[in-house]
Amino acid sequence: MSLVVGLDVGTQGVKLVVLDATLRRIVATHGQPLQLLSASDGSREQRAEWWTAAIASCFAALDPALRARITAIGVSGQQHGFVPLDSVGRVLAPAKLWCDTSTQAECEQIMAAAGGPARCIELAGNPILAGYTASKLPWTRRHRPAVYDQLATILLPHDYVNFWLTGERWMEWGDASGTGWMDVRRRSWSTQMLAATDPDRDLATCLPPVIAANASFPVAPDIASELGLPQGVRVSAGGGDNMMSAIGTGNVASGVLTMSLGTSGTLFACVDRPLIDGEGRWAAFCSSTGGWLPLICTMNCTVATEKVANAFGFGIRDGDAVMSETRPGADGLVMLPFFNGERTPDLPRARASIHGLDFDNFTRGNAYRAAMEGATYALRNGFEALRAAGPAFTSIRLTGGGSRSATWRQMAADVFELPVEVPAQAEGAAFGAALQALWATATSGSQEDLIGLVRDQVRMEAGLGATPDGRAAAAYREAYGRFLHLLEIEAGAANPQFS
Repeated sequence: MSLVVGLDVGTQGVKLVVLDATLRRIVATHGQPLQLLSASDGSREQRAEWWTAAIASCFAALDPALRARITAIGVSGQQHGFVPLDSVGRVLAPAKLWCDTSTQAECEQIMAAAGGPARCIELAGNPILAGYTASKLPWTRRHRPAVYDQLATILLPHDYVNFWLTGERWMEWGDASGTGWMDVRRRSWSTQMLAATDPDRDLATCLPPVIAANASFPVAPDIASELGLPQGVRVSAGGGDNMMSAIGTGNVASGVLTMSLGTSGTLFACVDRPLIDGEGRWAAFCSSTGGWLPLICTMNCTVATEKVANAFGFGIRDGDAVMSETRPGADGLVMLPFFNGERTPDLPRARASIHGLDFDNFTRGNAYRAAMEGATYALRNGFEALRAAGPAFTSIRLTGGGSRSATWRQMAADVFELPVEVPAQAEGAAFGAALQALWATATSGSQEDLIGLVRDQVRMEAGLGATPDGRAAAAYREAYGRFLHLLEIEAGAANPQFS
């Protein structure tokens, strides 16, 4: 029987899952860690060859008998990255990533050229935030002029992996909507935003065709041989990691809210129309399945808990035990977990801070809980704006590394005051990429087929759900109020005109 592969090229590593759709079961999983190049100016970069080497290692670890049955591959990738290619397809520089905040000046420059943040939202649906692809182009022009001069094609991380696999250059609407150049209302490039980014060249010539969500292309023969795959394996359109996580958690129709607790924190929902906020409080993205995917993204989620765990000398697997003697609200400790600056709210120059310390409450358990609570409160803050726009939700589907913590699952239920479900497949992005590949190659590619496929394949993990506890929810409401007060002070310090 045939198998499909889902790849997720994330910030911390590459993950590969192999799905047997007939058995409705993941039959193999492999992963490889990735390095991250960091600098004090906020730069966060990776080399594209690290991604492909890690993918090759994952395929090499697969049993040859499984490789021989693979018929399709779907690729998920971290959003917003900037992969510059020359005219023959060579990568010209390390890829600047979604978590790169070194381009804040360029964000402001682009928005000023377009007529301000509100005008950017009118033109394309989104302001230009730190981390978005658009700001990385003028940064490259200023800091890597030789790369800018040779630039022929701009790809996103998952686009580059698709290019490596197939030899074809393309984008799809979901990931492309995170560049800052896509008019998400009309699903077309905004000529005004492209011109505001670079008035001296036609950037549209650097952007590859945007293909349909259910399209697919064959793996290049030499890459198939290198990876030990049969000739004729197809590669689906793929998408950004959030778009693929939507598929992998069953979020392909209205009413479902997915929360991903990874390096970044995200909340997103599938809707059938563009959902755009005039204040830019959420990202108005397209989905990778033909609809739209309004998304809240915070830049500091598990990174906050990992930083605290490392500082106190314990592993994150021990985090729940470390917190066992603590209570909701962390005995008054509140953390603003902005280790990477922040996107929601838009505070790229913010730094992490901890408040409310006294002689008794400064313990490693409370510090770890304050980091977890702060990351969760940041997502709640964005959720309130999204919910006020109209979408209604009856539960949260929780994914990402943080979902492995029973304490965090219960905290999410209590802070959001909604039941929490946990999909059986923990690797939501890779699993979603595999499902997209199955949809594109083994069905007619209709929306009805996708909904039916997801209903059949996505299951919730019995025993891992959580329901809100009234007493804990009340304690969190009080602590959340303290968080919002501190956030208002932080925002006022960063933007004196709003204080």
